[in-house]
Order: sequence, then structure tokens, then C-alpha cells
Amino acid sequence: MADTADGYDDSSTHSTGSHHETAHIEPLYEAFRCPLTRKVMHNPVTLETGQTFEREAIEKWLRECNVNGRPPTCPVTGKVLSSTELNPSIALRNTIEEWTQRNEAARLDVASKSLFVGSSEADALQALDYVIDICHMNRTPRNVVRKGELIPLIADMLKSSSRRVRLKALETLRILAEEDDDNKENIALGDTIRTIVKFLSYEHSQEREGAVSLLYELSKRESLCEKIGDVSGAILILVGMSSSKSENVSTVERAEKTLENLERCEKNVRQMAENGRFQPFLRLLLQGSPDTQLSMAAYLGELVLSNDAKVFVAETAGSALVDVMRSGNKEAREAALKALNQISSYETSAKILIEACILPPLVKDLFMVGSNQLPMRLKEVSATILVNLVACGANFESIPLDHNRQTLVSEEIVHNLLHLISNTGPAIECKLLQVLVGLTSSSATVLKIVAAIRSSGATISLIQYVEAPQREVRMAAIKLLKNISPHMGQDLADSFRAAGSQLSSLVSVMAENNGISDEQAAAAGLLSDLPERDSVLTQRLLEENAFIIIISKVRGIRQGEIRGGRFVTQFLEGLVMILSRVTYMLDENSFIVFAQEHNLAALFTELLQTNGLDKVQATSAAALENLSQKSKYLTKIPDPPQPGFCGFCFSKPTQDTAGICKVHHGFCSIRETFCLLEGKAVEKLVALLDHTKEQVVEAALAALCTLLEDGVIIEEGVAVLCETDGIRPILEVLCENRTEVLRQRAVWAVERILRREDIAYDISGDQNVGTALVEAFRNGDYRTRQIAERALKHVDKLPNFSGIFTKMST
Repeated sequence: MADTADGYDDSSTHSTGSHHETAHIEPLYEAFRCPLTRKVMHNPVTLETGQTFEREAIEKWLRECNVNGRPPTCPVTGKVLSSTELNPSIALRNTIEEWTQRNEAARLDVASKSLFVGSSEADALQALDYVIDICHMNRTPRNVVRKGELIPLIADMLKSSSRRVRLKALETLRILAEEDDDNKENIALGDTIRTIVKFLSYEHSQEREGAVSLLYELSKRESLCEKIGDVSGAILILVGMSSSKSENVSTVERAEKTLENLERCEKNVRQMAENGRFQPFLRLLLQGSPDTQLSMAAYLGELVLSNDAKVFVAETAGSALVDVMRSGNKEAREAALKALNQISSYETSAKILIEACILPPLVKDLFMVGSNQLPMRLKEVSATILVNLVACGANFESIPLDHNRQTLVSEEIVHNLLHLISNTGPAIECKLLQVLVGLTSSSATVLKIVAAIRSSGATISLIQYVEAPQREVRMAAIKLLKNISPHMGQDLADSFRAAGSQLSSLVSVMAENNGISDEQAAAAGLLSDLPERDSVLTQRLLEENAFIIIISKVRGIRQGEIRGGRFVTQFLEGLVMILSRVTYMLDENSFIVFAQEHNLAALFTELLQTNGLDKVQATSAAALENLSQKSKYLTKIPDPPQPGFCGFCFSKPTQDTAGICKVHHGFCSIRETFCLLEGKAVEKLVALLDHTKEQVVEAALAALCTLLEDGVIIEEGVAVLCETDGIRPILEVLCENRTEVLRQRAVWAVERILRREDIAYDISGDQNVGTALVEAFRNGDYRTRQIAERALKHVDKLPNFSGIFTKMST
């Protein structure tokens, strides 16, 4: 249709006979064409040569003659003109106008009869071409199509099964919409816009391009912007198209320009923000009218933002929102606080807000009392923002809150937080407890918080929240107590002993059977950090049936009956550490009986094999050390044999050694006497001597040393280590010299092992062992030097003077 920008193309005269006959469409007469443009004339004028041209075309010709220094000529005859006067051809113009009107009416009639869903593709395409031709006629108002009620018919063609018809319908509607607001409004009637939007997600790129071009034209009409935005998914699809890497450039540009037009509607701007297009939203937030700014800030508080969006908004509008929070009226402050709550919930954006100096006004709002104080619902929002900020891991010791250079971890500020916790409702209590949880989660600030809690005398008050009916408050309190327990374990133990039923509440939390929660893990971690030798606390736990619950939980986890999750490791570590308390109380018969009834030695032996759980392995080995130290007292020594009588003489007494433990020289079992040998624990402990964590190696070696201590048959203990290939790993521990504790323990064990002459002879040639013993002799503490000296004598590295002194004395 390139030839028809200002008139009819010849092809329009080659329609099917039926159409001509029905609609009486007249052919295009040659006299109607301008010889220069070859298009139908609208303002024909005649030269002195009698040739007729379109006025604009011949005026342009004559100007070019003048510019080029040529005399004016007739473009058709080439004759030089004596006069350039242009005489209007009024009769021809009237004739053309009449012909145009007759043909427009005829074409519209043809179009109206062909534009229905059941028409053939050829008829529908020709009808749409007729409409396009009419629109392209200069000075022909496009309202003739609207008045002919063709727009709804054309819109119906968007639902045609023919792609060619759909594409032509999109093009026709776009041309009708260009520079005609009434046509735009007419096109937007019914569900046409919804239908156009559907094309945006079609696979065929031409249909997408046609649809977005039509939407762009419609969006120029401000009254239609809201209607376009109201179509579900329209803005989301346009946002996607505007940033697409697969669409062609013109489609991307049209989508972008359409969105720019739609920004005139505030509702659309909100939708764009929901779909990740924040620039127009933030522009209104920062530059709109006061009412608009307030509206945008309030809406921002309701948005669910991606992390990237939080960072972008914080960078662009964070400072402005902080200013509003600091100095705005109550309504504006509320909107700003809610917006900041959304933005602050991501680590990076939280740090940006801290740099924007959000902390001073935030803390001031929390602590303020009197007529200017925030209502409690907004103090809760402030507390939530503070929780988010604390979680970002900033260096709060260096961020001043006022002119006195106080910080969030200053004693007075922490005292104020503790006071506020005790004087508000559960919602703010929970948030402020979470603030303290965040501050005590950092090794850089935990000691200052601990000091402030001590100086405020708030330990008992904090422990009371363990019984809070609100789960969130209780969980925050337990987490806080867990974080401070490594630094004030005895204080907490004393408080739990003095308090009422808080210990029962902790046990109840651990006993819950809804999987494994972070609250359960924190409760177990808290109790595991309390002093292990506190006999009163351990007795209370026994009375609360805590140990029975723990045994059930540990076995359930090991057997897969209790669902795991991200807290299972922390929970299991805490449970095992609490259970190990029993083994520090074996001087009391009730705890020995408990350990026997529940076969704790076997359970701890099994836990030695929890690979990857270093604390569990170390704690289990330490518990086995405690249990094994009781074996020599619990083993049942057989009665001495009675001499036999055979008439005239007494026979030599004999003893049946079957079933007797060779280390403890009595009847042993893993359940009743906690014997490592009978419980097959020795091999598992030896395997841990090669562990990468020193704490595990220390605990395993300490447990093995119970086979070599006084009160057992040491030579048999050494034999057991030989049988389990444990000698060499112990020597390697000595030679590696990883920690002072390991060296002391290894020197002690090696000295006892070297008491066997055959082993001492074999090891005497090992230069590494000799060097390690010499180092211990030179650099160890007094006791270690004495033991190393004896060991060196066993391998003849030092002379043994005791024999010489004995001979001299005799």
C-alpha cells in the first residue's frame, strides 16, 4: 500500500466483478491523477499549457526550477512558461470529490458486508484494505469509518482464525487510531483492549509487534491509560517486552514508549513497581505532590520487593524516607516507617539505610515518651526495622546515635532496651528481644551486651520470657539466652535453679514432636552451655525427665524416625552435650543406675560414628571417658577359688577365667560396668585419633587412657591397644604436637605403653618419637617433664640411675 498514501492505488480497480457490481465502485480515471505524484489530486491547478497538477506538487517543481537556475517549464510538455500563474481547476476538484465520496461509500458498503468472522480470508483482507485506503486519503476525515460503525467489525476480525486477517486488522485499527482520539475511544469499547493484550504473548513476532504498536497509539489517549493498565497482565508483559533481548528493536521501543504513556496513571505506576519497573514509582515518590508522595510511600510499605529491588529503592529513596521519618507529620512518618520496614529486610539494603543515618531517629522514636511519642503500632514497626538492621552485621560499636557518641551496644542504650522490653506488649517485646539476639550473635558485640545485662540485673527477667505464652516471644528469649550462655553460664544456671518452672518450659520445648525447630535447637544449645558439673541443675533435669526425653530424641534422629532439617545438627549436638551431664555425676548412685538402665555407654559408643558432627563425637568420647573411669569400681571381681580335697592331700586351687575382662580383671559389660573393651568402643576411639579437629582427638585419647590408668591391669590395656592398632596413632599424636593438652595426654599414654619392654625396644629406634619426648622433657610443665623423663628412660634416651643408687646404699 506504499502507493496509496494520498490516494487510491490502481489495484483497487481490479476487484472481483461481484464487488464492483454490488457496490458500484468506479475505476480511477487518469485525469484524476497528478502527473508528478501519480496520486489522486485534491487541489488541482492548471498551467498556461493546459496541464493540470496537484498544487503542492507543481509549486515544488517550480521552486526547484528557480533554485537550479532553470527557467520554469511545464513538467509534461517541457515548454518554458511565460507565466507561473496557477489557475484552480474547480470543476475537476468537484468531480474528484464527488467520485471520492461515491467510491468511499461503495467501499465502506463492501467492507461492512465482508467484515464478519465467517467471511473468506480474501474478502476480509480486501475489506480491510478498503478501510486503509480511505484512511490514507488526504483531507478525508477518518470519522467516516467510525460513523459507518465499522470499527467494532474490524475489532471482531482480531478473533479471526487467519493470521493474515488478524495482522491486517491490527494494522487497520492502528491507522484509525493515529491522530484521532474519538477513534481511539471507539476502539477501546468492549473487550477489544483485552484482545489486543493477548496478542502480546503470541508466538508470532509480527502479531506481537502489531499489537504493541496499536497499544502505543491507544496509550496516547490519557483516558485509555487506566483501561489498558486494568487488563490483567498487560503491564507485566509490556515490562518484559521493554527489557527483552529476543524481541526486535522496534517492538522493544514501542513497548517502552507505551509504558511511558501509561505512567500518567498512578495506578499503572504502582503496577509497574510490582513488576520491577521502579523508576516512575520512585520519581513520584521523590518529586510528586505531597499527597502523591505520601500515597507512594504508603504503597511501598505494602509491596513485596525482590532483594535487588530493595537495594535499588534504598539507594534511590532511602535518605528521603529517613528524612520523612525524622521530621514528617504522623501520617507521613507512618508511611515512611512502613516503607523502610520493607527495604531494610535485606542485608545490603539495610547497610545502605544505616549509611543514610537511619539509626539515630529510629532509636529515638523507640525510646521517646510523652505527647510526641509514636503509637505502639508504629513503635512495633520501628522495632522491626531495628531487628532487620541488626541482622545485617554492621559494626554497631562505631555508629553513634547521638552527640554523646553512644552506640547501640552502649550500656545505657542496652539498659533502655531491657527496660522497654519489660514495659511493652508482646509484639514489641518480641522485636526487641530479637534485636538483642542479633547483637549477641556477633562476637564483636556480645560481651558488651552481656556486661549490660549483668549490670542491669535483668537475667531473671529474661529467663521469665521462656514461659511466655506467645511462641515468638519465647523463641526470641531462648535464642538470646543461648547466645549469652557461653559467657554467663553460671549466672544462668543460678537463675534457673532459683526460678520456678522455666527449666520445665525448656524441657517441654525440646520434647515437642513437630519435626526439629530452631526454637528446639536453641533450647538444647542453651542447656548444653550451662556448667556441666552443676549437680543441682543436673538433678533438676533428671527430675524433669529431661534425660529420658533426650535419649528418645537422639535415638529417633539416629534411626530416621524424627525428620531432620537445617536445625538437626545443632539440636543433636545440644542433646548429646546435655545427656553427657549424667556422666559427670557418677559419684552419685542414682546416676550410675540411670546410666545402666538406659545403656548410655552403648549410646555414646554409637555416637562416636556420627561422621561430620565434631561436637557430637568429642562429647561422646568425653562421656565415655567419664563412664570408663567407673569401670574398675563396677566390675564384679570373681570369688577366689576354694582348694580341692582329694583324701590325703589338698589340690592346687584353679580359677575359671572365662568371661573375665582382662583389663579390669572382673566380669564386665557395656551396660553394667561401662567397659570400653566389652562395648567394642576401643576401635572406634582409635579411629578418632586421626580426626582433623583437635577437640575430638583430645577426647578420644582421654577415653583410651582410662585403659592405662592406675587401678586397671595396665599391661593388658596396652595389649588391647596393640590388638586394635592403637599404638601407632597415639605415637603420631605425640609427634604431631598439635596442642599442649594433646602433648600432655600423649606423653602420659606413651610412658605407660613403653613400660612393656618389647614395645619400648621397637620404639627406641624411632627418632620422631624420641624427639617428641625430648621436646616434652625440655618444654613441658613440671608434671609433663617428669613423665617424659620416665618415658625417655624406657627407650634408653636417659640413664636410669635408680639401680646405681640402690647398689651404693647396700
